[in-house]
Amino acid sequence: MSFWIAQFLTGLASAASLFLVASGLSIIFGVTRVVNFAHGAFYMVGAYVAWSLTERLSGAFGWWGGVLLAAAAVAALGALAEILVLRRIYQAPELFQLLATFGLTLVAADLVVMLWGPDELVGRRAPGFTGSIALFDQMIPAWDLFLIALGPVALGLLWLLFNRTRFGVLVRAATQDREMAAALGVNEKWLFTGVFALGVFLAALAGALQLPRESVNHHMDLRIIVDAFVVVVIGGLGSITGAFVAALLVAQLNAFGILLFPKISLVIIFLVMAAVLAVRPWGLLGRPDVAQRPPAATSARPWRPLGGAGRLAMAALVLAAAALPFVSGDYLVIAATETLIFAILAVSLHVLLSVAGVASFGHAAFFGLGAYGVALAVKGLGLGMGAALALAPLVGLVGAGLFALAAARLSGVYLAMLTLAFAQILWSIAFQWVEVTGGDNGVLGLWPAGFAAQPAGFYWLTLGLAVLVIGVSRVIMFSPFGYGLRGARDEARRAASIGVSPGLMRWCAFAIAGTGAAVAGALFAFLKGSVFPDTLAIPVSVDSLVMVLLGGVQTTLGPLAGAVAYKALSIWLLSQTQWSKLALGLVILAVVLAFPRGLVGVVNQWRDRWLTQRRPGHGEPP
Repeated sequence: MSFWIAQFLTGLASAASLFLVASGLSIIFGVTRVVNFAHGAFYMVGAYVAWSLTERLSGAFGWWGGVLLAAAAVAALGALAEILVLRRIYQAPELFQLLATFGLTLVAADLVVMLWGPDELVGRRAPGFTGSIALFDQMIPAWDLFLIALGPVALGLLWLLFNRTRFGVLVRAATQDREMAAALGVNEKWLFTGVFALGVFLAALAGALQLPRESVNHHMDLRIIVDAFVVVVIGGLGSITGAFVAALLVAQLNAFGILLFPKISLVIIFLVMAAVLAVRPWGLLGRPDVAQRPPAATSARPWRPLGGAGRLAMAALVLAAAALPFVSGDYLVIAATETLIFAILAVSLHVLLSVAGVASFGHAAFFGLGAYGVALAVKGLGLGMGAALALAPLVGLVGAGLFALAAARLSGVYLAMLTLAFAQILWSIAFQWVEVTGGDNGVLGLWPAGFAAQPAGFYWLTLGLAVLVIGVSRVIMFSPFGYGLRGARDEARRAASIGVSPGLMRWCAFAIAGTGAAVAGALFAFLKGSVFPDTLAIPVSVDSLVMVLLGGVQTTLGPLAGAVAYKALSIWLLSQTQWSKLALGLVILAVVLAFPRGLVGVVNQWRDRWLTQRRPGHGEPP
């Protein structure tokens, strides 16, 4: 019994840091509606800065002062990032801010390695809390007991801030109805900056307080951000008390899951999140969002199918792409093949994100289903490459269809987070079901056969499937069914009143997107010759989102342009510099600031302006 009590106390200590991170994330989203993917990066930077300060400042005052100074310094960096980057794109399409925070994450990932090196750093123990205390025949670290006490104290201080101060009243008002708060004279700019700085301060403080418990390393950000998102969704977006309750729940699941359910320990928290959302779609203590922003493509310029000149240009582009193997070596052909595969993935996500207005943070789930589908078909069933490739779309269709049925009650960011949970569940299964998937050893020996065995042949196969998927997506987009998807996206109640079922439309969108993503995953498996759990991991989902947003979420050709630009730039930077993440992050931030509608969006804007100026009578008095 004493061991279980000690494990329970360890879970409580972990909950304190997790609550600080999640509460900051919840506050930022509740007011600004920014899905701050960089929150984990601020947590990591807080730990690094605190390590530097506590190593240089001596004594108890130096250690505690260093922790607080580190949190304040990182909060100032967060405020600066909000002013210089996010403030300029609040009016951009929904989720475009996620692209900016992803750029900040890439920059931070390389900067910490550049400044502190790649090795793990071990910090000093907190003065006054260096020993252990005997409780129930177990030695409990004194620092863990401090963190256990800190959690409720932090909750109480945040409650006082938001319920007994004018700043708190403004934050709660903006959380419930941001537009009304602005109409009543609230200075949104400085409120957003203050809220962002507060959220970053809490994250950095949590990172600094981890020094006595774990080493500081440059992988801290991804580990904490996933758990923080889970906590925020379970507790309810914008609810501090909900974040506290959910942090306790998630921390205990992490503490006991490895002991009680070792085979599914990685998936438990996502199963719990899915169960909570199935019962209460807005979280344990959250409220239904009555002031949701419109979908990403609602305010876009009207979409038009390509005219004759546009079709000729696309045909010429395809012919030029087909000629690539004749004028380049195998390396460039393989790189172009990978780019085409991710273009298919981006186009499939675009159907969900723009056409249907459904945000997905877990599109890697369908990508990975296609990859593992062909791997198991080849290795387990003995099928050839052609039969396995034909099976992959069916696997994606079934997986996406089942997920859409399970998520029928959800919408907005809660649905997006459930897609993330679905991808993580599949990743956990692939990682821990070693007998079937090979675990982290993967499934090997998946090489193309026949004419596709050579890089040029596989490139032409991929190009043909890419043209097919992109062509089908455009036919769907401008068909009556596609107009039904957009109608259900923009005005669900009006669509339902004329006989268009929003639920059925969304199910179809998931089915189409899952099928396309599975095709991309199957091709990726044969390109690499193997499949690993990483095909289901969060970076794949984030990459697909970045491609769509970078190209222009409100455009029809945006995902194709974004995929080509992002993958080509990633591959080139990786071969040119060891700081490729830093360079790519800076490029993304520059594009976000210069072209807030994406690459294709700004081209369309320039073209419309040029056509307007050439129109007869332009500039003449009425």
